[in-house]
Amino acid sequence: MERLVDGVAARRRRAASAREAGLRDRIARAAVELFDQLYEGAVLIDSGGQVLWMNDKYRAILGLNGMDPVEGRPVEEVIPNSRLREVVACGRADLIDIFEVEGRQLVVSRIPLKDEDGRVTGAVGMILYDRVQSLKPLVDKFQGLQRDLDAARRQLADARRAKYGFSQFIGNSEAVRLLKRQARRAAERDITVLLLGETGTGKEMLAHALHAASGRQSGPMVRVNTAAIPENLLEAELFGVAPGAFTGAGAKPRDGKIRLAHRGTLFLDEIGDMPVSLQSKLLRVLQEREIEPLGSNRVIPVDVRVIAATSRDLGRMVEEGLFRADLYYRLNVLPLRLPPLRERLDDIEPLCEALLDRLAIDQGGRPRTLTDHALLRLQAHDWPGNVRELANLLERAVLLTDDAEIDAGHIDSLMATHMPSAAGVAPVTMTASVDPGETVEPLREALAAAERDAIRRALAAAGGVKTQAAKLLGISRAQFYEKLATHGIETAAAAPRP
Repeated sequence: MERLVDGVAARRRRAASAREAGLRDRIARAAVELFDQLYEGAVLIDSGGQVLWMNDKYRAILGLNGMDPVEGRPVEEVIPNSRLREVVACGRADLIDIFEVEGRQLVVSRIPLKDEDGRVTGAVGMILYDRVQSLKPLVDKFQGLQRDLDAARRQLADARRAKYGFSQFIGNSEAVRLLKRQARRAAERDITVLLLGETGTGKEMLAHALHAASGRQSGPMVRVNTAAIPENLLEAELFGVAPGAFTGAGAKPRDGKIRLAHRGTLFLDEIGDMPVSLQSKLLRVLQEREIEPLGSNRVIPVDVRVIAATSRDLGRMVEEGLFRADLYYRLNVLPLRLPPLRERLDDIEPLCEALLDRLAIDQGGRPRTLTDHALLRLQAHDWPGNVRELANLLERAVLLTDDAEIDAGHIDSLMATHMPSAAGVAPVTMTASVDPGETVEPLREALAAAERDAIRRALAAAGGVKTQAAKLLGISRAQFYEKLATHGIETAAAAPRP
């Protein structure tokens, strides 16, 4: 009986094994049929690189007939330059590739086959398309996107290169020649530079020239105007933001301007307007060469050269507690003072020539010239707005006259309206007599009131656009924001007083 039971159990095991083998065969045949239907060609190799199976479509592409034996042969003998053996060796799929067979370009895919333990047992190669030309619309679209990406990268790189050199800082006066000599020596040394000068003296142009003449000229030149960015956004703008640092920060990290200036130059304009709360973080950048993005506890090393600029008296601000003394000493390693235009009146002639040439290029037409009397009239002015004020006046003169020469009459007609705009105050009419009973307002208060009125009128004329209002007044955007804060003027209250 026991022998009979064992015999029945053995027959059942053999039947089950036969059924399992039959099932595997049916699955294999179904897989082969599926490969044959879905792909233009398919081939299967074992772990030793020997061909196990190849469908008729692939044979036809290779110029083989159904009788040519391929099974058991090395895959390279059947398919010249095949990379299926490499897929078996590395165990990684090659999902899409362009492969040439018999002069035809094929789009192929190669996938390794693995057993239950993860060991590579072979590989399958599939021809997805037998004519690359059929993919031309897709390839053209991809190439177009790649060209657009490359163009955007070039534009971004160009925007972060130096725009000016020392030759474009125009002037033949002794003050300018001395400044250029000092700046060229500073460019050779990888140290922090502090540019001191009034608004409109060319601090940003000199910063560009320093970068262009330094060993970092191939790196980025990143500019930040600390006065033009609201205090609550300045930290993120400079140091970057970690994912989820605050509501709306996004799921991806955002690099700040300091990180973007890595291996290049960071130009911090109007550094005197930087909030005291951020000055300590900037000091860490200068001392430790590292930053910590907003909302992150990860320290990132950076390699930047800092060039700072200000029109303020930082020494006095340190005394008043408005600027950190330790940061001031770190920035003041090599100070360069840019002389105001009133201290280099001999430079007005070459400056006018360059500015008029640039206006002719921007606006079209031939360059205008100045008469001797017009030049003398310009040299008699003290230019509180410096070169920016001079450029503004010349642009207005070019727009308001069609004459080839700009004479003293043109200059005098503009000075009455231009000079007060540069200072940000309204013109005052002088009278021969004053009513003894009339109340006289202190000069400081009268000037402040006139300045407030001029700012309101400029905002109204510009429709509340602060950048345009600053341009109408002939002052920088940073200076305009400073005056808004000084007078407590809100944009919503931009209408002029009745």
